[in-house]
Amino acid sequence: MPEAPSPSTPSSREGAAAPFAGRSGPRRARPQYRNLELGQLMSYRLPVAGVVSILHRISGALLFLVGIPFTLYLFQQSLRSEISFDRYRALVGSIPGKLILLILIWSLAHHLVAGIRYLILDLHIGIEKAPSALTARIVLGLALLITAVFALRLFGVL
Repeated sequence: MPEAPSPSTPSSREGAAAPFAGRSGPRRARPQYRNLELGQLMSYRLPVAGVVSILHRISGALLFLVGIPFTLYLFQQSLRSEISFDRYRALVGSIPGKLILLILIWSLAHHLVAGIRYLILDLHIGIEKAPSALTARIVLGLALLITAVFALRLFGVL
């Protein structure tokens, strides 16, 4: 008695085309994507939009983990008493305090400007490669400009 064809053979599927029926010749080798090592990771160059994306995440984490507690602490110290307000002014007036404030100002400026960029990208405006790179550069420039203006004010130049 002849064996029945197995369900996986092409002859058992009537009208079904065999896989790769229209292809002729040997298959091309597919590229293999492997995990990056640390040395390779340091030499990998992200596009400007990728840098803005990572900085957006970093600035959000800074605002949440450092900005909120630091701001609440300063607000509490400013309202507690006259002596604690003087300590608050001394902390904010010191160089390390001003640097912390400057980092938080950059974080807020970058997060705000990049967030506006992402809202515009969500509207499918500027999602092509060239406009995306341009808006990423604009975000970096505006965040640095806003930070520079606040730094000049913070250090008493303006």
